[in-house]
Amino acid sequence: MSRPRRDPDLVRAYVRTGGRSRPTRALDLVSLVVAVADAAPGASADARRILQLARRGVLTLAELAAYLDLPPSVVKILVADLLDSGHLAVPTPVEALPGKALLEEVLDGLRALSA
Repeated sequence: MSRPRRDPDLVRAYVRTGGRSRPTRALDLVSLVVAVADAAPGASADARRILQLARRGVLTLAELAAYLDLPPSVVKILVADLLDSGHLAVPTPVEALPGKALLEEVLDGLRALSA
C-alpha cells in the first residue's frame, strides 16, 4: 500500500507565522493595505510576496489571501507584522481626514498655549 505523497511546497501555518496564532492588531478580511516600503533584507518569502502584491495598489486581506492561496488567519498575522514594521500602511479615506478649518483651529490653539 503506497502512502500519499506530500506536497513539497506545503508549509504549515504555524511555521509561516512563527508559531503565533493571533495578529498584533485588529484586522478583518476587508481591511485595506498598501505597500509603503520594500522588503527588508532577510524578510520571509511570504512577506516579500505580500509586499509585491501590495505595490500594485490597495488590496484587502481577503484579496491577498486569495492571491497567495493562504488561509486568511495566516495573512492577518503576516500583514500585522508588516504594518508594525512600517512596510505596509492602511490608507485613510479622504472623508475621514480633518478639514482645513479644524486644522487651523488646532494650530491657533497650540499657538495660544505657547504664548
